[in-house]
Amino acid sequence: VQLQAFGGGLVQAGGSLRLSCTASGRTFSRFTMGWFRQAPGKEREFVAAFRSGDSNNFANFAKGRFTFSRDIAKNVVYLQMNNLRPEDTAVYYCAVTGRRLITSSVCDTGAYDLWGQGTQVTVSS
Repeated sequence: VQLQAFGGGLVQAGGSLRLSCTASGRTFSRFTMGWFRQAPGKEREFVAAFRSGDSNNFANFAKGRFTFSRDIAKNVVYLQMNNLRPEDTAVYYCAVTGRRLITSSVCDTGAYDLWGQGTQVTVSS
């Protein structure tokens, strides 16, 4: 089973990107998919979590700008990022667990079983 993240790139401030994350070799019926990011010299931080059949969770900096969508047929979850800022520049990672995490656990990197390779997002000012 592999988790793959796509969609990063270079965009100007105010622009948008759509990240995607897919698990090859496995379909999750109940799951939590988390997105994290890590900027150079900084700790990895929680961005957002998609919880199947439940509400989604967003870090404060992502609220109102980032949203989720899902293509069940393609086994893909998308993270739409709008109104991007230079401080959003980082490597973005998706992670998944075959459990529906409770809200207080979605930001815990240790709660996820499988991680993708990361995709670079660069926002220029």
